[in-house]
Amino acid sequence: MDFEQYRKHGKEMVDYIADYLQNIRERRVLPNVKPGYMRHLVPDHAPQMGEDWNQIMDDVERVIMPGITHWQSPYMHAYFPALNSFPSLLGDMLSDAINCIGFTWASSPAATELETIVMDWLGKMIGLPSEFLHSNKQTMGGGVIQTTASDCTFVTLLAARSDAIRRYRANNNDLEDAEVNARLVAYCSDQAHSSVEKAGLIGLVKMRFLPSDENLSLRGSTLQKAIDEDLQAGLIPFYLCATLGTTGACAFDNLKEIGPICDAEGVWMHIDAAYAGTAFLCPEYRKFMLGVEHAQSFAFNPSKWMMVHFDCSAMWVKNSGALHKTFNVDPLYLKHENSGAAIDYMHWQIALSRRFRALKLWFVIRSFGVEGLQKHVREGVRLAQYFEDKVRKDDRFDLPAVRNLGMVVFRLKGDNAKTEELLQAINRSGKLHMVPASIKGNYVIRFTVTSQYTTEKDIDRDWEIIQKTHARLESEETDLLEDEVFEDVHAKEVAKDKEKTTWRKSREFGMSLVLSNVPMSPKVVNGSYAAFFDNMVEFAKEITRTDYAEKPIRLSPRRRIHLRDQSKQQSLDIAPLYANRNHPFFKQGSLDSKVEEILESYSNGGYSIKYPQDLSALAETEQEEFTDTIRVVVPTKGIAGKYDGGKSNGEAGGKMRVQTRDASNGVRLFCKHCGHVVDVDEI
Repeated sequence: MDFEQYRKHGKEMVDYIADYLQNIRERRVLPNVKPGYMRHLVPDHAPQMGEDWNQIMDDVERVIMPGITHWQSPYMHAYFPALNSFPSLLGDMLSDAINCIGFTWASSPAATELETIVMDWLGKMIGLPSEFLHSNKQTMGGGVIQTTASDCTFVTLLAARSDAIRRYRANNNDLEDAEVNARLVAYCSDQAHSSVEKAGLIGLVKMRFLPSDENLSLRGSTLQKAIDEDLQAGLIPFYLCATLGTTGACAFDNLKEIGPICDAEGVWMHIDAAYAGTAFLCPEYRKFMLGVEHAQSFAFNPSKWMMVHFDCSAMWVKNSGALHKTFNVDPLYLKHENSGAAIDYMHWQIALSRRFRALKLWFVIRSFGVEGLQKHVREGVRLAQYFEDKVRKDDRFDLPAVRNLGMVVFRLKGDNAKTEELLQAINRSGKLHMVPASIKGNYVIRFTVTSQYTTEKDIDRDWEIIQKTHARLESEETDLLEDEVFEDVHAKEVAKDKEKTTWRKSREFGMSLVLSNVPMSPKVVNGSYAAFFDNMVEFAKEITRTDYAEKPIRLSPRRRIHLRDQSKQQSLDIAPLYANRNHPFFKQGSLDSKVEEILESYSNGGYSIKYPQDLSALAETEQEEFTDTIRVVVPTKGIAGKYDGGKSNGEAGGKMRVQTRDASNGVRLFCKHCGHVVDVDEI
């Protein structure tokens, strides 16, 4: 593509994007495809010669759009907003063209300097104390743009950990860093996002989840009690992640109560305001920020509600020195003549490379202005209240939590199963998309006003669909409501693709042993196992290997449950699980590793592994996993045929020999205590 072709096709792309956003209501929100749908729409190898641009663009509608969840649709009410805007898109277009990698000031001075300026603008716009601003020369505070709020939590936890270890060792030189680390304990509410727990796991520190009150808020008395207990037990409290706008119900922790406690106990308080932070552009919502002056760090996502498209997470710290001491590296090739005189953002994050994200944020703030952004926020809140009023007037529904900002949580009165069934039916229709949450044992539906294009007419239409779907379920009519909105231009191709596609679970996409779910959220098991368990990696490889194509070993014998039965707030994209044992109150990474739990879970006191009778019957929507232990069955020499539940070829009693195999071509069995290979001839 040459310059003239780029000019031509670039303008065409702008037209395509404008048409897509303008007519997005005509598309179903949730795609009607199954895993593997695209394999039959594209070749299995790359083209040898370049293809015509028009053919590539034709395939966008044929291949890509059928599998898109349309986050910009006014009918998208799941998760939180993930908005874009024309100024943001244009800003990133220019950023992509410049494509500078602004890890140091010298690598692109404008990228660094604009980021410091625009982060000060934004900090002032939401009412942050001056200690968080670059322009305050009395402090070492300042702002930085990270990729996600999860990264902000992890970065601040690592900084707090380094700071705590240094402070503790200053008075206790007899302890090594690892020994201090083993005593560290962090805190968050039971309503905090799962990324907080993940940060603790990867950071190798204990994470304690504290119960929230009836308003789903973390209170000071609860925190103080937990800190006192942990100090008595010889632990070191060092970090608290407070949430402003929780995932489940947009609840707010009480900063006025927990902030002074953190100051008194030397605990780093980080504030995660991923969604709600944009609302603080409006002075009337800053009441939720009272106590923010006690925080050491603060983060929110302009990439959610502020119409700056992903990725763009704004993070501020009072003391950037804590970040430097944690992430500072100084290889010769990264030094420059202004090192130390200018900010080098590589010392404020985990990664080295970074995009010029400040440009799109600058474009948005200048294009809309403070008043334009405030108007956008207030309209989203008004529409959420409009929807809430409709729910309140229908006595079949309940509002189990106070509406805050642009999110409403509601449910059908009665058993949780009715609400779950309603949500599943609505999402299957593709007409609107919502997701569930668990609030104090209640299965609820989250309805978030996301799109800047949403109108009252859209809300009326959505509520009508909810009511009609409920009526259809009550009358036990299982067919979906007739679609009066969407015209599926891909209907014939989709039908043809369904005939081609065999949709089944594949072991390639299952959880590996070391990524196996443990209660409450996915865990990343740290590689420090290798220090004391020398064949853990080989064990993980072998236990997941099977001779039966596309039949995954079901690694977790735990039972799946409905989200409604969980009391702790989950991330919204995982299946909650029962624990197979009573787990301690603390969650910790590899310092008190999950080796014993993993081995016991899959061996169940022995060395054999069982398959269920029919793996193909385990559908995606199953709510309960088989609870038998897994058994790897290997036919003895001379026995042919497929596995049939241990009754192959008429062998007496249905017994089969279980053999160990070499690692290169089969499954070996391991002792649950030491992990070494066990020689088993027959079981």
